[in-house]
Amino acid sequence: MSGTPSDLLDFIHQSPTPFHVVQQTVKLLENAGFAKLDERLSWMGIVKAGGKYFYHRNGSTIVAFTVGEKYSPGNEFKVVGAHTDSPVLKVKPNSNKSAFGYLQVDVECYGGGLWHTWFDRDLTLAGCVIVEKDGKFSRELINMKRPLLRVPNLCIHLQTADERQAFKYNKETHLQPIISTVESTLNKDDGQHSSVLLNLLAEELKVNVGDIRDLELTLCDTQPGVTWGARNEFLSSPRLDNQAHCYTGLSALLSHSTNLKEDTGVSMLVCFDHEEIGSNSAQGAGSPVMKEAISRVLGCFDTSDELLKRTIRNSFLISADVAHAIHPNYNEKHEKNHQPAMNKGTVIKTNNNQRYATNAETGFIIRELARRGGVPVQEFVVRNDCPCGSTIGPIIASLVGIRTVDLGISSLSMHSIRETMGCEDIATNIQLFKTFYSGFGDLDRSCSF
Repeated sequence: MSGTPSDLLDFIHQSPTPFHVVQQTVKLLENAGFAKLDERLSWMGIVKAGGKYFYHRNGSTIVAFTVGEKYSPGNEFKVVGAHTDSPVLKVKPNSNKSAFGYLQVDVECYGGGLWHTWFDRDLTLAGCVIVEKDGKFSRELINMKRPLLRVPNLCIHLQTADERQAFKYNKETHLQPIISTVESTLNKDDGQHSSVLLNLLAEELKVNVGDIRDLELTLCDTQPGVTWGARNEFLSSPRLDNQAHCYTGLSALLSHSTNLKEDTGVSMLVCFDHEEIGSNSAQGAGSPVMKEAISRVLGCFDTSDELLKRTIRNSFLISADVAHAIHPNYNEKHEKNHQPAMNKGTVIKTNNNQRYATNAETGFIIRELARRGGVPVQEFVVRNDCPCGSTIGPIIASLVGIRTVDLGISSLSMHSIRETMGCEDIATNIQLFKTFYSGFGDLDRSCSF
């Protein structure tokens, strides 16, 4: 991985859903010599010092890690945590819908999107399809890259004066996309999904319609991400929240994995599904995934409960999720002494009400690592009169007891169908994570708190 903005944009364009994020990540890990583990089998005798491994759950959450050649049981786990999902429109289990000669696809809002940005976009479908072949069932990924759907706006001429003043929409009735026109047929098309949709899927997968047994599909924008600005200093793309940190975390881990001779700990990347809807799932940050990752790796070297507790106390989690850059047109929304700018470094996020997990100890450690790595960092605190979002950080910190800092690359238009970041922040964020993987152990051993 080059760690460049163009490489990030290509990664995102190939990853329209969490399933594709995991698929792309697996390819890159395998190319770098990482070995696949199976959660259903024992890892005893497989995971060893100097090794590189990964596994995934549900095909939408992935755990990758290296074991330093100087690792001994009880030593530190250095974890970067991110999430694979973004606010999207998802196809309902019964999606067949038609109205006034239009064939539509019934969709459900996933997460807290800026849904008005989905109107008048060239949309397509991606996700997974369960296919039967010779009595066996497989999950096949699909990415229909050509424009298939559109959620059209109502023209201004049919709006009242009040409606023109403020754009309002009903999520149930106004966000249903058009996929085709209804054609006259002798056979009534009244299945769960329209024959038009099923035929498109079957053609793409090169299977028969009858082989399709189930599906989990997401609407996504067909327009690729771009760099822009007078000096090409910005990049805009779908799903920067939070595929950007899946990418930067992976870039850092792959770089770190090339030399594990002096590493005394376990360096880990965990990219969770379902952050945008609260993380409470079998593969979300609210699940046992994080604690099991630590305990199962440690268990390949020592199975005592006492050593697990010591390991957790010696370990550290970076909760990496995008931050809010100061907006030139809405600058009053930021606290005056905490106004992160794009291309000025990774943002450390603090909230004393524990919407972010950063405290004096964890904040110091990441600031010191940034200093040693030669990269800038910024600070963010939400205004007292403004609600504060949250991340996987407080969830994992409370469930596992691991020290945690919240940080992220600053962005504009968070949760829009297209978000914006600064190009320089990609490289400095990767460098910060690389310094974390290589330098946390020594720094932590020099601290007496």
